[in-house]
Amino acid sequence: MENNNYKLDTLLIHAGVEPDPTTGAIMTPIYQTSTYVQEAPGKHKGYEYARTQNPTRTALQNAIAAIEYGKHALSFGSGLAASDAVMKLLKPGDEVISTNDLYGGTYRIFTKIFQPYGINFHFTGMSEVSAAEALINANTKMLWIETPTNPLLNIIDIEAFAQLAKKHNLLLVVDNTFASPYLQNPIKLGADIVLHSATKYLGGHSDVVHGVLIVNTDELNEQLSFIQNSCGAVPGPHDCWLVLRGIKTLHVRMQRHCENGEKIAHYLRNHSAIEKVYWIGFEDHPNHAVAKKQMRGFGGMISFVLKGDDVEKAMKVLSGTKLFALAESLGGVESLIGHPASMTHGSIPREERLKNGLADSLIRLSVGIEDVDDLIADLEQALAL
Repeated sequence: MENNNYKLDTLLIHAGVEPDPTTGAIMTPIYQTSTYVQEAPGKHKGYEYARTQNPTRTALQNAIAAIEYGKHALSFGSGLAASDAVMKLLKPGDEVISTNDLYGGTYRIFTKIFQPYGINFHFTGMSEVSAAEALINANTKMLWIETPTNPLLNIIDIEAFAQLAKKHNLLLVVDNTFASPYLQNPIKLGADIVLHSATKYLGGHSDVVHGVLIVNTDELNEQLSFIQNSCGAVPGPHDCWLVLRGIKTLHVRMQRHCENGEKIAHYLRNHSAIEKVYWIGFEDHPNHAVAKKQMRGFGGMISFVLKGDDVEKAMKVLSGTKLFALAESLGGVESLIGHPASMTHGSIPREERLKNGLADSLIRLSVGIEDVDDLIADLEQALAL
């Protein structure tokens, strides 16, 4: 579908997808092949080798580019594979400024993989642009932000950081995983590269590991495509098909995630055992106004801390839920509960976690699309243990 004048809900169903010309199949086929027959050397139908291109992957990339309002998209074997490709745009001596509240896997790939190669990283709070700007020097090449952040749900002003990046000739990378394209479109706000762990909301069914990048220039697309083809971090066609299928229901799923998230956030805030609830929809959230400006809704991610930072009690809650499954990841139709300090953010040193506000008893919820009354009852019984 070439017409991008359609509204987002329509794009989510139709973008990138055309009936199969051979059979008329409405769903894109899974092209399970490693290579393609050529009529003569160099004369082919647009596909030569499946590490470089695959028709199922092409359909997904076209869909992703459309729903994020970018010019190009690239599909990877995981979100971290996509992050790895972005880092390979840099060279030894370059510096990156990132938020101090970010996914533990991103922190790990920055500090344990690329820092030893001579790329330097600075981590700072990004609720205000000034903190990041103070760290910029002649070697700074990239700003890397998550918003909302993982797991403290901080909000970063994408448009303000896009202006900062332009002012200093830097690349702005935005990890948009927590929001999804349904709630936020960083390309429209000035980002250069948008990243998703498509494992999460884009796939939406906890059945695939995948990553995507979206860019708005031919130059960045060519650079990242060369890196991907050279290094080989590509997804299989069936994984691409699963994400393509998941995208078709993103809007209806996100609407329910948002509805359930709001009710559960207010329930938790009024619970006597809970000290603090992190949810961007609260009007007293530090950057609530920015969230309202750049997002269409507040999502289904919530974190909370028990009174007294009671780790023993937190362990009982984490093990005591029946509908909320204790598991890594987020963004699926089923509700998940997790302990960032020992799970998703275990690779970040404890002193760093505490310094940035990630308490040992912090519990993170990925609110699913089940009946919200059942979810609240599940939390109620777990908090009573």
